Amino acid sequence: MGRVSIDRSKVKAFEMAGYRKNILFIMFDQLRFDYLSCAGHPHLQTPHMDSLARRGVRFSRCYVQSPICGASRMSFYTGRYVSSHGAQWNGFPLKVGEHTLGDHLRQRGMNSWLVGKTHMKADVEGMERLGIAHDGTIGARVSECGFDVFARDDGLWAQGPDGFYDHRRSPYNEYLKSKGYEGENPWHDYANSGVDEEGDIASGWFMKHAEKPANIDEQDSETPWLTREVIRFIEDRKDDDEPWLCHASYIKPHWPYIVPAPYHDMYGRNHVPAPLRHAAERKQPHPVCEQFMNNAVGKAFQRDEVRDAIIPAYMGLIKQCDDQMGVLFKYLEETGRMEDTMIVLTSDHGDYLGDHWLGEKGLFHEQSAKIPMIIYDPSPAADSARGTVCDELMESIDLAATFTDFVAGDVPDHIIEGRSVMPFLHGCKPEKWRDYAVAEYDYSATPMASGLALAPRDARLFMVTDKRWKFMHAEGVDPKTGEGFLPMLFDMENDPDEFFDLGADEEHADTVALMYERLGAWGRRMSQRTTRSEQDILNMRLASRRKGVLTGLYDEKEIEPELSVKYRGKAPKRPA
Repeated sequence: MGRVSIDRSKVKAFEMAGYRKNILFIMFDQLRFDYLSCAGHPHLQTPHMDSLARRGVRFSRCYVQSPICGASRMSFYTGRYVSSHGAQWNGFPLKVGEHTLGDHLRQRGMNSWLVGKTHMKADVEGMERLGIAHDGTIGARVSECGFDVFARDDGLWAQGPDGFYDHRRSPYNEYLKSKGYEGENPWHDYANSGVDEEGDIASGWFMKHAEKPANIDEQDSETPWLTREVIRFIEDRKDDDEPWLCHASYIKPHWPYIVPAPYHDMYGRNHVPAPLRHAAERKQPHPVCEQFMNNAVGKAFQRDEVRDAIIPAYMGLIKQCDDQMGVLFKYLEETGRMEDTMIVLTSDHGDYLGDHWLGEKGLFHEQSAKIPMIIYDPSPAADSARGTVCDELMESIDLAATFTDFVAGDVPDHIIEGRSVMPFLHGCKPEKWRDYAVAEYDYSATPMASGLALAPRDARLFMVTDKRWKFMHAEGVDPKTGEGFLPMLFDMENDPDEFFDLGADEEHADTVALMYERLGAWGRRMSQRTTRSEQDILNMRLASRRKGVLTGLYDEKEIEPELSVKYRGKAPKRPA
């Protein structure tokens, strides 16, 4: 994007017109960056998401800070890298005291609400240690990533012999029961299952059933239900002057891969692209990649019948999501909310779908670590950039910085580690932007870590990527060689599909060294000094010496007399 001057008169007119600023932060779960028609998908048409891209800016190089749900989301919600906030895996609590979007925005006059999923795990031990009541306002916010909850539903209502995976009350299950869907867990029995030829449940957990329609009316399935909840949230505030952020966090197209009619058969095997994988990837795979290739989901997605069943269902789920964006955007247009609401459309990570011999997510190939990112700013200052594509490196943590900048024109950069992309939204490029992006993955709780005999503290991966090179470092020792793992390196200019690992190639030793230098510089960043800003510290340098602390002096003649006035004169007498 070229440098364009901002029309300050338009900005001033926008502010003087009394527009309130709202933010609609839309996240889909496990939506790949390239499964949108505006991103070049050959078969899947997403006209409503595309329309948002035409109104705003599409960022084509946005990377998550972790390719796993919980850790990635905590980075979105804090604006901090995974090793800074510490919630590095699903179910790892976000520690009490971590600043969140809700904290930052409330300080700037904006309420922050949740409609949908967060994958948040509360730091119960920390709350108890500090005496924070769970049923109070503060306790509720600490337990919910700083959001006030309009409707929390993580969409993970799996149930096994030991009970439910998620023990909270499901508002979606309660909705289904109110509509006459019977049973203890209609989320599974109807919304995420079909019916087989014998009239039995065809569970969405078994991928062979992905071609069947879910046993539910389309309008009662998860995605339309959540859209109605979002609209209900906005309707409840139509007469309220307080600005809001609404995190509309959709559960799909995350597995189980099953979708209601008519979306279940909109796409077929003829729409399934050939897998992006190469025999070279399996010849001498990196030990960490080998573990992921050989796990259950990796092996499953190496089978043609799995991809042929799953990918059409995945596309159907996305098509349903896009149609619901049409419903939502139409409502925003009709109510005038398009004129005062920033809209962000993104995902928490991607989905391999069999590419690179892998399934789901977890490593750092583009299919997993790169996400869609579309941002629409309603202000006139953004007119010059509408419909453009920005190929600068963006990180998911940049959203937190962008939101505070949008609301109040500032970024608390001693806490938020991302950078505001507002200049790009207004047609400008900052004087200096990042040269590389970083992601982390703590896989210590997985069978893959066990397969490599790694201690929990060693089962960690790091990615450094610029516009040409992608680098991966794995902590720990390779049990086969007894030495540290070799790095991985891909030349995305000459090998855009990331098939050929050059990490051990002496010809590219300088590039590997550069990436390690970058990783080291990132690792040395100031990340934990969150109670004092840079300006606070600069002010401390200028603090008055008139408070009586005198150091480095031999006698009182070395300073102005008034600075030592309290330390001169007759000595007082001791008590008798």
